[in-house]
Amino acid sequence: MDPLYLIALGAIVAGFVQGLSGFAFGMVAMSFWAWSLEPRVAATLAVFGGLTGQLIAAFTVRRGFSWPLLWPFVLGGLAGIPMGVWVLPYLDMLWFKAAFGTLLVLWCPVMLLAPRLPRLRGGRLADGVVGMAGGVLGGLGGFTGAVPTLWCTLRGFDRDTQRAVVQNFNLSMLMVTMLTYVGTGMVTREMLPMFAVMVPAMLLPTLLGTRVYVGISELAFRRIVLGLLTLSGIAMLGASVPQLAGRM
Repeated sequence: MDPLYLIALGAIVAGFVQGLSGFAFGMVAMSFWAWSLEPRVAATLAVFGGLTGQLIAAFTVRRGFSWPLLWPFVLGGLAGIPMGVWVLPYLDMLWFKAAFGTLLVLWCPVMLLAPRLPRLRGGRLADGVVGMAGGVLGGLGGFTGAVPTLWCTLRGFDRDTQRAVVQNFNLSMLMVTMLTYVGTGMVTREMLPMFAVMVPAMLLPTLLGTRVYVGISELAFRRIVLGLLTLSGIAMLGASVPQLAGRM
């Protein structure tokens, strides 16, 4: 398949998912792009696409803003982004996807099937550590939302509070990550046609996803979020395990 068609297809699916859930653009898009795009190119596209989707959502799905709740996540994330960017050139992305995918596939279904999720108590320090993990994963390719989303679910945040935390965290982290990519020369002129294909492809699906979000219940939202994380893990394993097996 032509890489530009693959980029458009990944952007369409990932845009809808992000509009609906408030996160996961990078994870969904990577399940399409990891097959044919060079890791740095795929990571840059994922970050820019995720940032574009969050900007759209910021104007179409407004669910409040609580700086006292958000700032530990943001400060932790700002500390984590440089770590992820620094590690990216040296990281074996296949092993990373296999490990992270395994974690999502094992943990998320347990949370999905549990009749009542355990409620964790976490203070600002714990929120900051979770934010740092999200920042590191963001620097590695735009996966900022996965860990904070799991954490907010275990904290028992209601749908709108979780959406507000994850949406605002992702927006700030993806913006800083994209600026870091530009500053370190990861964004090249050759990528501009890819951006020009990706952004129009994701606009309408993202808006459609935000409209669907407004009409779903609390329980349905939790099921969608955990189901998407599980599917993202499966996609990561599908993209990485066959290639790792080929090495052996």
